[in-house]
Amino acid sequence: MDIIRVSMLGMCGVIMGFFLKGTRAEYTAFITMGIGIMILGLAVGKLEYLFQTLGNLQKSISVNQEYFYTLIKMVGITYIGQFSAGICKDAGHQATAAQIELFCKLSVMVLSIPILLALLETIQEFLA
Repeated sequence: MDIIRVSMLGMCGVIMGFFLKGTRAEYTAFITMGIGIMILGLAVGKLEYLFQTLGNLQKSISVNQEYFYTLIKMVGITYIGQFSAGICKDAGHQATAAQIELFCKLSVMVLSIPILLALLETIQEFLA
């Protein structure tokens, strides 16, 4: 039922922003940020479950611990980047949002290089 709560919260924020857009346009960015932070607060419980499940998966599969940390970092970068870029877009700063998105994509690419190299080494061992 959390999805209903989050959806209603988002719709209320949009409606409030719509009503204030004509009279107090400067407050719409604050409403967007406030609603976004409230939704992010509700998502913390989901993140706790995700980390717990990844911990259980790590214990059951013998994989290097650094790969799981890298995966968690990648997920965090994408969510924080998407959240920040969305706020910038709502505030009318599309160029800043595009720069945030580009930086996040590059960060994920840099984080994935060690995993890619390990995968290539494994493939090379199979072929040899």
